[in-house]
Amino acid sequence: MARIKQLSKHLINQIAAGEVIERPASVVKELTENSVDAGATKISIEITNDCRDIRVADNGSGIHPDDIMLAFSKHATSKLQNDEDLFDIHTLGFRGEALSSIISISKLTCITRTKDFETGTKVKCENSEVKKVETGCAVGTIMEIKDLFYNVPVRLKFLRNPNTEFSYVQEIVQALAIVNTKVGFELKRNGKTVLKTTGQGDLAQALKEVYSSDVVGNLKPVLKTDELSGLKISGMVSKPDYTRSSKKNYHLYINSRAVKCSVMQKAVDMVYKTLIANSKYPFVVLNLELPAHDVDVNVHPTKKEVRYKNTNQIFNFVRTAVEAGLANYVEQDLAPVPPQNVVKLEPVSKEKSEIKVDSDDDTMYVSDILMQKLQNEFTQTEPAAEDVVEQQSMLTPVNTPEPEPEENIIAQYKNTYILIEKEDGLEIVDQHIAEERYIYEKLKSEKQIASQMLFISDVVPVSATDMAIIKENIDKFEKFGFGIEILNDNELIFRKVPMLIAKVNPKEILADILENIEGDIDRLEEKILITTSCKASVKAGQKLSTWQMQEIIKKWRTTKMPYTCPHGRPISHIIPHKEIAAFFQRQA
Repeated sequence: MARIKQLSKHLINQIAAGEVIERPASVVKELTENSVDAGATKISIEITNDCRDIRVADNGSGIHPDDIMLAFSKHATSKLQNDEDLFDIHTLGFRGEALSSIISISKLTCITRTKDFETGTKVKCENSEVKKVETGCAVGTIMEIKDLFYNVPVRLKFLRNPNTEFSYVQEIVQALAIVNTKVGFELKRNGKTVLKTTGQGDLAQALKEVYSSDVVGNLKPVLKTDELSGLKISGMVSKPDYTRSSKKNYHLYINSRAVKCSVMQKAVDMVYKTLIANSKYPFVVLNLELPAHDVDVNVHPTKKEVRYKNTNQIFNFVRTAVEAGLANYVEQDLAPVPPQNVVKLEPVSKEKSEIKVDSDDDTMYVSDILMQKLQNEFTQTEPAAEDVVEQQSMLTPVNTPEPEPEENIIAQYKNTYILIEKEDGLEIVDQHIAEERYIYEKLKSEKQIASQMLFISDVVPVSATDMAIIKENIDKFEKFGFGIEILNDNELIFRKVPMLIAKVNPKEILADILENIEGDIDRLEEKILITTSCKASVKAGQKLSTWQMQEIIKKWRTTKMPYTCPHGRPISHIIPHKEIAAFFQRQA
């Protein structure tokens, strides 16, 4: 066996680069995050030579000329001063590995200047060797990377085609631009601008610039704070009827750091579980802010994985915040309460005091003269009984809610869809799933669901596997109004069912519940609730009177999540008036 020996500095850096620099996107991430940490308000990224040449320029604070040589050595950083700082991180970078790793696998030129110096510093690095000279430049830093992986040819073989590699770069820049809304980002490829943000400090504006106005128009704001625990979450999430086919659009951040957080992801998934179809996913942008000492970001070289001090607290905080956002509730900054009319009490002079207080027992004595004066004033100001009646009859109740306006229902189409004339267009509502959403939320909020006793019930045959599930979860059926009596290992009967579905065949209900579980026992309770709501709702193809349609729409409008049914199907669709007018070549 070979003897142990010390590795060269260059080889150590190349090994470290394998952990930190996986592909061109990794270089862009490290350099751009350094620019953000340097307080830059403008960052420009240019990609050429099949993603092997990278230029990142910023107007940040720059690097001090005395620190420039140290900056390219391993484990050198300005972001940690002592051991304790590792558990109280407030910057994106902190390990001091990125620059030393980059110069070991590329040819790097750095031009930088701080505001305290009239001239800047130019540094050239190749094969981990650093040389510097003085030069003229603006305040900030320019990093130019040439021939990435030129001395590690095996790494080049693992790179994908240039278009794919650039897509990874674009994803990195998009993620940084979304959360750093006060920074203007520009991404160019071969001289052509691909992405540009203005850094106006507004999330909606940043999303418009990164994606489109269409995306922003389908998002709901999220904002929640917990001052006691120091938690705050802000961002935007998509309406349930606006979905994606993958989780690629889960933009999750911890203290403005892009992360892959399973806790936040599961919290979001739980909220959308009964709002969208199984194969669809929402568009999510959430930034969770919490004390730095309550989260550990030093888990993985990419710094994308995190650990929390209190995982359950984070899960519940994120879940309730997203639920509130979708239900149109967002915390607002409260305006100061105006001062109320205050009666000013003037001190009574000791010489003319008509009120005396016994210092021993705090008893107050009022003179006869003052008491008579007060009685006279009260008699004069108190209105007569008939006056009171007259005044009350003239008063208008201040907080009496006005009756809700009736929906302008035009007709029922195919005995399935309710057509409603809106100010901005024609709204089409699926009658079945609109009522299903209302009943679902109503049942979910009720502590006790009314049941209907069944004096006669058919025997329901079930398989041994399904019977085992039912026996283990009999309490969950009971919770939602079902009373089940097990006759033997393969047969049961219903003694009671929820009153809403008393006319539905129990066999049909149970078959639907068991058919859709697919081995996921954890969702049994939810499945019972969804099936009950579905069976209790008006059916597609059922003719309704105008009054019945008004009732369905009125109840549906009161739901917290009026976007989709519990299965994830959209409830309504609006055809804009402009679109209808344009088809008939009319002015809108």
